[in-house]
Amino acid sequence: MTKLIRIELAKRGVACTARLLEAEAPRTAAAVWEALADGPQGGDAQHAKYARNEVYTIVPRFGPRIGQENPTVTPIPGDVCYFDFHGGMLDSAFKDDQGIDAAEGGIDLAIFYGRNNLLLNGDVGWVPGNVFATIVDGLEEMATACHDVWRAGSVGERLVYSRAS
Repeated sequence: MTKLIRIELAKRGVACTARLLEAEAPRTAAAVWEALADGPQGGDAQHAKYARNEVYTIVPRFGPRIGQENPTVTPIPGDVCYFDFHGGMLDSAFKDDQGIDAAEGGIDLAIFYGRNNLLLNGDVGWVPGNVFATIVDGLEEMATACHDVWRAGSVGERLVYSRAS
C-alpha cells in the first residue's frame, strides 16, 4: 500500500501530498513514517540561502542514524529530502534561534519547489540529501506559497509534516 504524507505551510494554509519512496529510500522512508506515527513533525519554516528553491524545517532527531540513501545534490521540483545535521554542522546563531541542542543537532526535512537547485554550502561543501518522497499533488500551489516565503519572509510560518489520511 502506498504511504502518503501531507506537507503544509500552516500560516499560508497551503498543503501538498507526497508519496514515500519506499523502494528507493527504504530506511529513510520508514524512519519518517514511524516518526509521524506519534503525530505531526514540524517547526519554523526557513527558505534556503544556498540551495535556491527549498523550504525546510529542522526537527528534533528521530529514528536511527541512516546515512546516505538515494542521495542527491541536485534535487528537482517535488523532491522531499532528509538531512541529518550533527550539532557542529549548524551555525551557532541558527541553533540558538531555533532552540536546537548544540551537540545533538537535528533532522532537516526539506521540499524543493523549483528547478536548478544545488546542495552546495559555502561553509562545508557538498551536502547530499536523501530523497525519501516525491510530491504527487499540490506542487504548483505549494511552489507559489514557497516563493512567497522567499519574497515576503518566513516569520511566523511553520512547515509541518504528517501522515496523510
